[in-house]
Amino acid sequence: MLGNPRLEGRGRLRLARRRKRSISEETDADSRRAEGRRFRRLGCEKSDELAEQQDTVTGVAGRYASALFSLAREERKTDEVAAALASFDALIAESEDLQRLVRSPVFSAREQVKALTPILERAGVAGVAANFIKLVATKRRLFAIRDMIRDYGTLNDALSGVARAEVTSAAPLSDANVAALKETLRVASGGKDVRLTAKVDPAIIGGLIVKLGSRMVDGSLKTKLNAIRIRMKEVG
Repeated sequence: MLGNPRLEGRGRLRLARRRKRSISEETDADSRRAEGRRFRRLGCEKSDELAEQQDTVTGVAGRYASALFSLAREERKTDEVAAALASFDALIAESEDLQRLVRSPVFSAREQVKALTPILERAGVAGVAANFIKLVATKRRLFAIRDMIRDYGTLNDALSGVARAEVTSAAPLSDANVAALKETLRVASGGKDVRLTAKVDPAIIGGLIVKLGSRMVDGSLKTKLNAIRIRMKEVG
């Protein structure tokens, strides 16, 4: 008895599509594995030139960031990768759904990679940065991706001679105040180009709270008053 040619044709078409999808997923997985080997190799082959910079980041996030940074330097794409990672970090900060995807242990590595692919494509995150993010998901380390992005930025800033600072004031600073503060921080950082981010917090009672890299330079009157109160309690 002959089968229905139309149904048989549909069956063959579905089979062909499944095979094509399977081949695509295998190719993508092979690419991530190859990238992973490169990350591991470069992470273990730190040059003396990078050793001092890479020692500024530690832990799992630091190791991943160092391996990525080495690869990006090898391909002369350190700034390009930094910009792509910053874009992805901004997406995470803006989306609660993406935050859940990144942090929740409920999602499998396969589900995370599958969900990330269209997100990265829409955001224009491709190449080394996209492969790195997918690799981190495959390794079940996506929960630490923002720390990895931060550490990569630290390494790239060190290479570029950039110091990042954050200032919090009770009222918005004038352009003249910002310029004077940047010059002071430039001297304090040994002549580095200072990228300053300003925030306003009315709760501050006079002065400024300045963070230069990982160092806190606190000039807040509120903080000083609190310190005095603590000392008085200790004496009493």
